[in-house]
Amino acid sequence: MSTNLKKEDFFYELPKHLIAQQPIEQRDGSRLMHICRSTGAISHNNFTDIKSILRPGDCLVVNDSRVIPARLMSDNNVEMLLHESLAREDNSAAQENRWTVMVKPGRKAREGDVLSFANGKLTATVEEIIEDGLRIVKLAYEGEFEPLLVEIGEMPLPHYIEEEQKNTERYQTVYAKNDGSVAAPTAGLHFTEALLDEIRKMGVNIAQVTLHVGIGTFRPVKEDDITKHHMHSEYCRVEPEVADLINQTKKNGGRVIAIGTTSCRTIESRANENGEVIAGAGKTDIFIYPGYKFKTMDGLLTNFHLPESTLIMLVSAFAGHAKTMEAYNEAVKQEYRFFSYGDAMILL
Repeated sequence: MSTNLKKEDFFYELPKHLIAQQPIEQRDGSRLMHICRSTGAISHNNFTDIKSILRPGDCLVVNDSRVIPARLMSDNNVEMLLHESLAREDNSAAQENRWTVMVKPGRKAREGDVLSFANGKLTATVEEIIEDGLRIVKLAYEGEFEPLLVEIGEMPLPHYIEEEQKNTERYQTVYAKNDGSVAAPTAGLHFTEALLDEIRKMGVNIAQVTLHVGIGTFRPVKEDDITKHHMHSEYCRVEPEVADLINQTKKNGGRVIAIGTTSCRTIESRANENGEVIAGAGKTDIFIYPGYKFKTMDGLLTNFHLPESTLIMLVSAFAGHAKTMEAYNEAVKQEYRFFSYGDAMILL
């Protein structure tokens, strides 16, 4: 896969006041830009208008991963962000309590160093230095890990959210159930239980996949030649009944609509060349940019992403580069809210 596009081709000017700092009062009260893939027409809607865009027989694919309080501050002021449990795939005794983490500053976390958190309630021994602040650490603690993490960890909100959050549960989707992400699959934040029920009653199916969002999704692209960018791998899973539902949707002529870029990357990672989704679990480092041939996805619901990010590149692969940049500039002109707590667009 190749492209003539450079990193700078995905830049757009964004006034800072359009970066949403807080979630709006009602989840489904956000705005929804609709880009019609057949005509290229752009229209402006309320999010609940999604019901008029969907049709019976469609299938929404959502990511049910739940954000964990993965940000920890050590007793000597080293910030540690839990990235991936090595025991998730290899449940051997050797991998127990071993994690890939991001540390800052890295000079305070060299091989053999022991970081202490909450006056020793949790310790992390640095076993290996990888790259870019990444380390492999061995955790030690008494009791159960999850309650301790809730007690001493913080929700790892993105750096562009600068205001104090009143309700961090709004940074979870209503269907989040599988702990493991360090950032929310934000396209799903717009759905309420009531709206999902209405959508189901229309004859639209909801398929739940899992991708634990790690730093790979948000790592900045540093290379001007975007094809040289390497995605960190993330764990994803598709259950057999979910794969069957997606495949049956395609056979029946329905549309498979990914709710967010993580759902898109999951089903495209698990699809064969015939577009059939294969059940299973494992790591994916798929990087989707213009030139990519989609195998399964027919539609995409997503938020508005950072300039020059892998996420806007994925959207450009699906909608076309020119149309994507036109839509983003139109969103700025119409003063849409951007990023995690912002408004949404649907490409269908």
